[in-house]
Amino acid sequence: MVFHYLRIARRQLWQHRQVNLISLLGLSLGLASGLIIFLVVNYLFSFDRYHPHAERSYWIVTDVIGETTMPTDAAPRPLAPVLRRDYAFVETAVRLETFYGRTLSVPNGKGGWLKKFAEARTVCFTEPQYFDLFGVDWITGNPKTALAAPNTIVLSERYARKYFAAAPALGRTLRLDNQVKLTVTGIVKDPPPNTQQRFDAFVSYATIPVLEGPTARVDADWQGLQAMCFVRLRPGADPDQLQQALPQIRRRYLAAQEAPHFAYQLLPLTELNHQRSGEAPRPILYALIGVGILLVMAGCINFINLATTRALKRAREVGVRKVMGSTQGQLIGQFLTETALLVIGAMSVALLLTQLSLPLVNRTLAANIEMLQPTLSILDVVQPRAIGWFLSLLIGVTLLSGLWPAFVLARFKPAKALTGQPLPRLGRGLTLRQALIGGQFVLMQGFILAVLVISAQLHHMQQATWGFTDKSVLVIFLPPQGPAPLAALRQAWEQLPVVEQVSFGSDVPASAYNRPSPFSYHTTTEPEAFETRVRAIDAHYLSVFGIDLVAGRTVRAMSDSTGHDALVNETLVKRLGLSSPVAIVGKHIRVKGTDRTIIGVVRDFRTGDLHQPVLPLTLVDDLPHSRVAMLRLSPTASEPTRQAIQRGWDRVLPAEVYHAEMLTDLMAGFTATERLLAGLVQVFAWVAIGLSCLGLYGLVTFLSEAKAKELGVRRVLGARTGQLLWILGREFGKLLGLGFLVSAPLGAWGLSGWLSKYADRITVNGWLLAATLLLTGLITALTIARQALQAVRANPIHTLQRG
Repeated sequence: MVFHYLRIARRQLWQHRQVNLISLLGLSLGLASGLIIFLVVNYLFSFDRYHPHAERSYWIVTDVIGETTMPTDAAPRPLAPVLRRDYAFVETAVRLETFYGRTLSVPNGKGGWLKKFAEARTVCFTEPQYFDLFGVDWITGNPKTALAAPNTIVLSERYARKYFAAAPALGRTLRLDNQVKLTVTGIVKDPPPNTQQRFDAFVSYATIPVLEGPTARVDADWQGLQAMCFVRLRPGADPDQLQQALPQIRRRYLAAQEAPHFAYQLLPLTELNHQRSGEAPRPILYALIGVGILLVMAGCINFINLATTRALKRAREVGVRKVMGSTQGQLIGQFLTETALLVIGAMSVALLLTQLSLPLVNRTLAANIEMLQPTLSILDVVQPRAIGWFLSLLIGVTLLSGLWPAFVLARFKPAKALTGQPLPRLGRGLTLRQALIGGQFVLMQGFILAVLVISAQLHHMQQATWGFTDKSVLVIFLPPQGPAPLAALRQAWEQLPVVEQVSFGSDVPASAYNRPSPFSYHTTTEPEAFETRVRAIDAHYLSVFGIDLVAGRTVRAMSDSTGHDALVNETLVKRLGLSSPVAIVGKHIRVKGTDRTIIGVVRDFRTGDLHQPVLPLTLVDDLPHSRVAMLRLSPTASEPTRQAIQRGWDRVLPAEVYHAEMLTDLMAGFTATERLLAGLVQVFAWVAIGLSCLGLYGLVTFLSEAKAKELGVRRVLGARTGQLLWILGREFGKLLGLGFLVSAPLGAWGLSGWLSKYADRITVNGWLLAATLLLTGLITALTIARQALQAVRANPIHTLQRG
């Protein structure tokens, strides 16, 4: 019997290959979309779950409480040693500090170097306890002692090759910041891609006092937030014990006036998908899961609709089979076999589409999520969790797509089926089909509205006024350790004809590093109710960025007042309640522990991304704290110009690694998330539109069959083509309108919530909603036009003869 089912199924599938191909492609597209989303989400949820005893490991972070609460990913340096020493329920704790802008070089034995590298993010200072808490596989060296002494370093395999090529690395020497020699004491395997502890080199934490000197106060600085702190509790210990101990530690080690400004939070190590982690936060992952389910459902709905359409044409076949003795179970088995073959074919195509798409998915994730290097592959489906999901989906789609048409057809009365009488079971099924197609309209319109809104917001952000000029500005990152020879650098660069101006400062005007600072104004000694952002600048800063003065003057070059002058922005003046900018000039402000004189007011400009409004700002004359050089270049600057600038750097700072970026490239980072989101929504929108078009094709085919006799009679009685098209078209118009009534308020509500995160944003207005309705109507008309015209132009004689 099984071979009979397969033989008949092969004939049926080939005989109606065009409709079956459309059905298969639609289901494949929906399944491939769901599979890609599943692999991405499953990968992101797998982060840091492989560490030993990860279920009782935690990350301690700090909230800085001021005018607003600012979440950080850091903790005080002494916190980990205190937890290890004073709390018995803590099995181990470790602190680490990530490298930013430090230099590691390979000495040549003659006072110089063979290679030098600017390291950031993949190198850290840490303690021997790191290798107890995190899953690191050792190749050579002793994890207990490798980082116990100062001036030691452990390398991953790839970094050992990076520094020493094929030569043995153990026992070799590196130089850190041209100050300290580091001895390689261990080699470990490369970190896996699904971890946030993506470190390739570990420098002993005891090296920090060697670098920073006696002022480092590594075990006494409770206000600084330089370190990250991770803890593993003893078996059976309650995390609430640790959570309750953290406020006690804060009150014990922080001064009474400082303690209220800090709050320590406990986060499970296995749940790092949130805003502090830098990876995709859990709400986004849950939203992706929802989108994947919707796309799979849309593919299944199309499949069911087209299966029902095919079933309607097989009523006579069912009647003949019943007359010849086929039972209801045999008929159901036949239809389920055909459905299963189609579903298996669709699954195979979906796997192929997924594999073809994954390289692009990997590149997109790596380009848009910091430090993420995914290696997603179709082989990930072989994992137990994925296999269970995949097989459940295969069986579920087969049953959902095959059982309903099979049951309906198997219950046909042979006499009615053979004589072509109306089939009431299928006719009443039209209401369910309308609901399914209406749901597809809701999905399609929701995605179209999301594409329009996100694209409009992204365009609005790209056109936003920042308040300063970012064109033709080259940002060069200065060495983080020690004061750089700024005068020599300025002289080397100003000699180049394409360099119009040179400025030094702590940050460019709009920066991701935007920590607020308390301040007191004029004669008051208590901090103001709000905080300010601080930038260190020099005399050329305003002119390099085209920032206007509203009142007063800017700082002077080589002034005796260096370190005591300050400028503020218009927003700070307004927040203080002053009547005009002139009123603040000459007054005093105490910020960053220094009393300064306000010598001018600058016009407002943005200091962060577009999520934030313009914030109170203080620009201080503090050249020694410069971290970047900012060069305004002439419009004719080219790549040889950049090379000349680097040669000037190499003459002045031959031991330091040159790192520069155009300010426009740095500014593009502010909209990276929006661009990724817009790309994802556009892809999903095209998938949803394609699936909806297939669903519309299925419905117009069904209606053409169901109303074939009515259309034939009306044509004989003189109905025109336009009138017949209206009979078919009003069904879609009704579903389109009902879908819009659902999708418009839901979409507007959801997207307005997303837009509320931005201080500078568009609104979901009537034009966007009207454009959504218009585009949906146009897509619908183009989809059904050919099939509808074919139905109404059919010869009524043939239609009536079939009836």
